[in-house]
Amino acid sequence: MAKKILVTGGTGYIGSHTVVELQNSGYDVIVVDDLSNSSIDVLDNIEKISGKKPAFEQFDLADATKTDEFFSRNSDISAIIHFAASKAVGESVQKPLLYYRNNLVSLMNLLDCQLKYNVANIVFSSSCTVYGQPDVLPVTEETPRKDAESPYGNTKRVNEDILSDSILAFPQLKGIALRYFNPIGAHPTALIGELPLGVPQNLVPFITQTAAGLRDELKVFGDDYDTVDGSAVRDYINVVDLAKAHVVAIERLLEGKNKKSYEIFNLGTGNGLSVLEIVNGFEKATGVKLNYKVVDRRAGDIEKIWADTTFANEELGWKAEKGTEETLLSAWNWEKKVRGIK
Repeated sequence: MAKKILVTGGTGYIGSHTVVELQNSGYDVIVVDDLSNSSIDVLDNIEKISGKKPAFEQFDLADATKTDEFFSRNSDISAIIHFAASKAVGESVQKPLLYYRNNLVSLMNLLDCQLKYNVANIVFSSSCTVYGQPDVLPVTEETPRKDAESPYGNTKRVNEDILSDSILAFPQLKGIALRYFNPIGAHPTALIGELPLGVPQNLVPFITQTAAGLRDELKVFGDDYDTVDGSAVRDYINVVDLAKAHVVAIERLLEGKNKKSYEIFNLGTGNGLSVLEIVNGFEKATGVKLNYKVVDRRAGDIEKIWADTTFANEELGWKAEKGTEETLLSAWNWEKKVRGIK
C-alpha cells in the first residue's frame, strides 16, 4: 500500500511541483493549504500532469484546533513536507507579526500533532537566508548562521531551532531541513508554475510579468554591490530539480537512511548569477527585450550568496540538472500560458 505524505502549502509554487514528483514516485499525497497565496485550480493541473488529483483540505495550520482535527482523521500519514509559510522578504519587513504568527505557530502545531498521532518524519522547507551575508563563499552546511536580514529570514532560522530542539527532546521524531537557494522556472508542461497573487516579490515572476506587459518595468534593486556587475548575486535552481530533492529526502527518512535524527542539506546549483545576468539570460532564452530600471537597494536584501552542494550531491545522491536558459524559458512558457499569449 502506498505511503501517505502530507504536503502543507501543496498548492503553492514549490509545493505543487513536489506533489507531482511524489505522485510520480508512487506516494499518496494529501495537501493542506489555506489558499492565501495560491489557487485551487492548481489541483486540476497536478492531475493533468501526474494522472492523479491529490486529496485536499483547506485551512490555516496556525489554527491548532483545525490542525488537530485534521490529524485525527488522517492518522495514517507517514511523513510531512512543510512548505506552508509567508515568504516575501520585503513584506516581512513591513508586517513582522504576520510572519512570526504564520510561520512559527504552524510548525509548532504540526509538531504537537506529530507527537500526538505518532507521525515520525518531517521535511522542512528552509532557506539559504539563514546564512545572512556569509563571510566566506560558497556556503556549506557548516557555514555559521547569522542574524537574519529580515523577519522572514528569522522565521526560517527560529523554525530550524524549533525543529532541532524538538527532535532532540523527542527521539521518536526525525527531520530534514532543506535550505533552498532561489527556486525559479516552471514545470515543462507549463501547467504549473509560480503565480504570486498581487505584485511579485521574486525576480523571475516580475521578469515574466514585465515581458507579458503586466508590469511597466522591472526594478533592479541596486547596482553598487561588490559583484560582477553591481547587481545582487544568487544561486538560482530549477523548481523541478528542487522538487525531486524532496522525494529523495522523504525516501531517506522512510527507509531509515538518515545518519542523524536531524539533518540539513543545501539545495542549489553551486553557481552564483547576478540579477542582470538573469535579465540577459531571459532575453537570450526567449528573444524578448525587457524594460528595466536600476533603483535603490531593497531593505532586507543581501549582496551575494551561492551554495556548496557537495554534501547534498554526495549524501543524498541528488544534483541540480537543468540549465539557466532552459529554466528561464520554462518560466516564460508558463507565463504565456497563464496570460493566453501565443
